[in-house]
Amino acid sequence: MKSWTAFWNILAKDMRTYYLKPPNISWGLVFPLAWTAMFFIKSGRGLDNLLSLLPGVVAVSILFGTTSMLAVTVTFEKKNRSFERLLLAPISLELLMLAKTGGAILFGVANAFVPVAIAAFFTDLAPVVWAVFVPAVIMIAIASTFLGLFIAVAVSEVFEAQTFSNFFRFPMIFLCGLFFPVSRLPVFLRPLSYVLPLTYGADLLHGAVGSGYNMPFWLDLCVLAVFCIGLFVLSLRNIKRRWIL
Repeated sequence: MKSWTAFWNILAKDMRTYYLKPPNISWGLVFPLAWTAMFFIKSGRGLDNLLSLLPGVVAVSILFGTTSMLAVTVTFEKKNRSFERLLLAPISLELLMLAKTGGAILFGVANAFVPVAIAAFFTDLAPVVWAVFVPAVIMIAIASTFLGLFIAVAVSEVFEAQTFSNFFRFPMIFLCGLFFPVSRLPVFLRPLSYVLPLTYGADLLHGAVGSGYNMPFWLDLCVLAVFCIGLFVLSLRNIKRRWIL
């Protein structure tokens, strides 16, 4: 009981301190809006094709929202020794880090539905299979958050975490099939696409809006789950080795 009380208190504290601040809320709204407008204008397509752009914009909004915010929360608290005080809470390290990443996951999911709400004003969302779309959004948010945690644990400054994140984020935008199929990539780049978690999340989103799956639905979910578990375990190992003496 004490563990779950500590879990919810840590999560609520992070939400108040970081995610519910007006600048972060406005950033979470403006960023997906800007991505939606940019890709819609750049594509030169009519409103009938807006649905085909939605998976890419949703995935990018989640990716940048989760990794950017987690780089601030985790790295900043480690630098200011707040993390060391949290270790005194009656809670396991695993549950503590789930509490620290929970806010970023919720922030990423909220970011994802900003472009969805915008698209609803311009096109019919009836073809969307929400039973696939919503789980895909949640899984992408979890995988992106744990990727952000893995990066944040590896550095000591916020600007280092943001810079290091870009080495993962920008290749994923172009290699994961967000805006054009993986099959159109050069042959030597395609294997790289399949070692990136966003490839499987993007495939789920494209399938949910009716663009078709490149891989079986169950395979996408299983591989995303493996990435989530693997990134979380690696992050915990680095925390124990680098932060807990």
